[in-house]
Amino acid sequence: MSPGLALARPRAILLDWDDTLVDNWASIHAAMNATLAAMGLPAWTLERTREQAHRSLRNSFPEVFGARWEAAREVFYREFAANHLRHLQPRPGAGGLLARLGEARIYLAVVSNKTGWFLREEAAHLGWTRHFGAIVGATDAPEDKPAPAPVELALKGSGIARGPAVWFVGDGRVDMECAHRAACAAVLLRAGRAEAQEFGPHPPDRQVGSFAELEALVLGG
Repeated sequence: MSPGLALARPRAILLDWDDTLVDNWASIHAAMNATLAAMGLPAWTLERTREQAHRSLRNSFPEVFGARWEAAREVFYREFAANHLRHLQPRPGAGGLLARLGEARIYLAVVSNKTGWFLREEAAHLGWTRHFGAIVGATDAPEDKPAPAPVELALKGSGIARGPAVWFVGDGRVDMECAHRAACAAVLLRAGRAEAQEFGPHPPDRQVGSFAELEALVLGG
């Protein structure tokens, strides 16, 4: 990690969703354990659910459920759809940050491994759709994070090419890997010290601990 590395001023900022802008773990965890129960498997801890959910469903469910992964997917979708808006909570200050970055004429988009239609439904529920030039979730692009395909889709039509003037902001290693693979600046948004070994060959270029720190890094002050 290079916490003092100078970054190009961003023309675009791509943001992860869960644990970056919102908290919806109650719904995700409940839906995952309902799915495991339906498939005759033991329940997971919240920690394991959080670790698994950084990957997209189409990449992770075949490993967990084997040949039954498509049946498991339908259970998960049904359970998650029933509750995800009820438990959805924006992280404090996220809405204000998005508004101020938009006022600065920085192109904003979401790149998440949450299934695309759930992601866009949540953005609409929060009244945030207007902030984003694109909201890209799992299955929207030919491959999901950490592949660069969702970044390409998020920037499509913006006139902005992948490169150091595009910042990818997220809370986890899959976000940092996606940033590196897409040749973008990798900005870790996480309170507390992050250990370099967590990220292997894809370390953050910078780490910020709050929305206020991110805003100061982007806009100065």
